[in-house]
Amino acid sequence: MFISSQSSPAAFKGFTLVMPAVAVGNVGQLAVDLLVSTLNMSRAGYFHTDCLIPMAGNNPYASCKEDAEELHTPAEVYTAAELKLAVLQIRAPIIQTRSKKFRQQLVSWIKASGFSRTVVLSSSHSYQRDDQQLQGTPLRYLITPSLLTASADALKELGWREMERIPAFPGVKDADVEPRLCIPGGGITKGLYTDSCDEDLPLAVLLLFCSEGDNIPDAFALVNHLNDWLHLLDSQNQEPNSKWKVPTSWSLLFGSGIPPALF
Repeated sequence: MFISSQSSPAAFKGFTLVMPAVAVGNVGQLAVDLLVSTLNMSRAGYFHTDCLIPMAGNNPYASCKEDAEELHTPAEVYTAAELKLAVLQIRAPIIQTRSKKFRQQLVSWIKASGFSRTVVLSSSHSYQRDDQQLQGTPLRYLITPSLLTASADALKELGWREMERIPAFPGVKDADVEPRLCIPGGGITKGLYTDSCDEDLPLAVLLLFCSEGDNIPDAFALVNHLNDWLHLLDSQNQEPNSKWKVPTSWSLLFGSGIPPALF
């Protein structure tokens, strides 16, 4: 359920929605952080659900002491009206037994809001790649049939590789068994994509193969790929990562350091 602080859900009609999947390395969430911080997006409301682990904290995009004292929730919506862009940032893990319910809530909200397209930023375990997935760059995409019609030319120009389907039994070739879509470590990515196909929603998934650790470089790579498609920022005559503003909360990604008193 979306609770707005500024406008009704109908105000999103014609907007592009970008959202992360809670996946390996939190790459999607870090990429969304860069979008919100760089585009100076305004908070439009929050997504109220019992499917996420409840938590709250200070403003992750604070630019001054007063801003830092704002209370923020696990799932919030930000907008950049001039770009007709909205993002849903998810900051908490999904409760395992409520994953399907959360997907249903998302699909229902997306349909009711009238978004023109939805882009899910995700990631998958690099060590579980199939042999064919080792080729090319770590970027892969998925796209529902209803969005493919409008985006086929752009995807062809970008030269991205679609996420490969793999054999149901690795190493065993059986003509009677269809290859399957497998996104290990991708959280709700596969389920949300499948649900969107069934509901005829215009949705795309951009994901990177990665490993747990310092995933900031992966986040920059993913948001740069997104920008290549959506043209949110002018990237001419700039270093690829210099155009993105790092939020203040990133200084605490790995905690506050080891207390010197231990030694």
